[in-house]
Amino acid sequence: MHLRKVKKKDTGRVYLSIVESYREKGSKYPKSRTIESLGYLDDLEKQYEDPIAFFNKKIEEMNAQQAEVKSPINFTISKDEELEKGVANRKNFGYTVLSCIYHELHIHTFLINRQRHTKEKYSANAIMKLLLFSRILFPGSKRKDHESRERFFEKFDFSLDDVYRCLTFLEARREDLQLHLHQKIQSQYGRDTSLAYYDVTNYYFEIDEQDELRRKGVSKEHRPDPIVQMGLLCDTNGIPIAYNLFPGNTPDKSTLRPTLSKVQADYNLGKTIVVGDRGIITADNIWYLLSAKNGYVFSLSIKGSDKAFKEYVLEPAGYRSTGEEQDFIIKSRLYPRTIKVTSKTGRKIPKTVHEKHVVFWSKKYADKAKAEREATLKKARDLVKSPSKYTKSNSYGASKYIKNITFDKDTGEVLVDAKAHLYIDQDAIDEEARFDGYYAIVTSEQTESDERILEIYRRLWKIEEAFKITKSDLASRPVFVSTEEHIRAHFLTCFFALVIARVLEYRMGRKYPLPAMLESLRQAA
Repeated sequence: MHLRKVKKKDTGRVYLSIVESYREKGSKYPKSRTIESLGYLDDLEKQYEDPIAFFNKKIEEMNAQQAEVKSPINFTISKDEELEKGVANRKNFGYTVLSCIYHELHIHTFLINRQRHTKEKYSANAIMKLLLFSRILFPGSKRKDHESRERFFEKFDFSLDDVYRCLTFLEARREDLQLHLHQKIQSQYGRDTSLAYYDVTNYYFEIDEQDELRRKGVSKEHRPDPIVQMGLLCDTNGIPIAYNLFPGNTPDKSTLRPTLSKVQADYNLGKTIVVGDRGIITADNIWYLLSAKNGYVFSLSIKGSDKAFKEYVLEPAGYRSTGEEQDFIIKSRLYPRTIKVTSKTGRKIPKTVHEKHVVFWSKKYADKAKAEREATLKKARDLVKSPSKYTKSNSYGASKYIKNITFDKDTGEVLVDAKAHLYIDQDAIDEEARFDGYYAIVTSEQTESDERILEIYRRLWKIEEAFKITKSDLASRPVFVSTEEHIRAHFLTCFFALVIARVLEYRMGRKYPLPAMLESLRQAA
């Protein structure tokens, strides 16, 4: 790496940047890439006495760190040496693949530079590596990570207390770390943010007491425990851009604007079309996106729509077969829809948005909806027969098919009233069945084809898969820390682990399932 000085022809000002030279395989000529854009020399002179000397010294340190990373590891085994009983000497070397991505993203550079002016004696870089490699390959508690640190070919000479101290260090730099990661992914792999996929999930805590972050809310697992909400934004390739944590009682629809507004301001994304499910679509979110010159592709609840829209969906006129799928029909229209936007004073102001409505029917979706409803109805019939077996939490889904059902506000138990007996609401079932297999998408992108809108929306499964990965393969729960700053730092490391895993998948051309790749790395010992 070296310091590049470029004199701008139009202004005569000198622009500094840190550049790395490299040679592609099969190419005769060397190329260069920008590692860090520093700014104009005259501006930097206001911050540093001698910017050129300062950054040349910084580059020397970066080159030394890079040389240390690339240097081979040599070890010697004596012929007479014997393994001690009860000592684990097995090493994992699959993590070196993850280490390669870690250093390509210059996470080590960020942490080393940020820690340089602190009084902390531990290595934040070493601790971050341990937490990330362990989270991806052997997820567990921070204590377990520390106890098992010898399985990696790394110098992890820090205490468990240092790990917890480092969590505080990482949390304080959470937003800067995410921005750094975005910039490196953008420069290393090219990031397409013309489409941004957004979704929300939550993580439960098996505790009784609530606090400011861990609050009771609408749990995705339908559990009564306190939860935290996580909003995640991914790019077109399914690689996470940024995340945000919210108290557990925050509605999904209220998380989009605070997440996107900060990211767009700091990350310089440009125009973005946000793709989300019906839990995100609100008049306020749509108006916010349009006001910021962005766009949207959202699914719309047909059952929750007005009578006119339902009639449009069920009207056979306009549907056509695409030929791509059997038993699949689709239609669309351009339509000015009136939405009610919340003003600063809290009043609802009617606004007109010009949208494209894409509606389709799929036999596969219809069969799935029918099967799911039948399974829920089985529970509903049993609830009517034996209400004492059920509470508000374990009767989730079934209660909507039952007339006269009420629950005790304190215990959640079903309240049985002899005068208002429970029975199955057949009208509700029949009304729901009318819309089996139908799906609606609303979008600001009026010139896009129906097939293109459908293709864009269907990629939302990548972010749903990302949540599944964090909860299963990366075992982001249970969370073995309790203070708010440590909880936030825990999810920061989970986010970084997910990014590295997704980059690995991207680098491998998505030829192999991510769980299979991680298992291979896990077994490389």
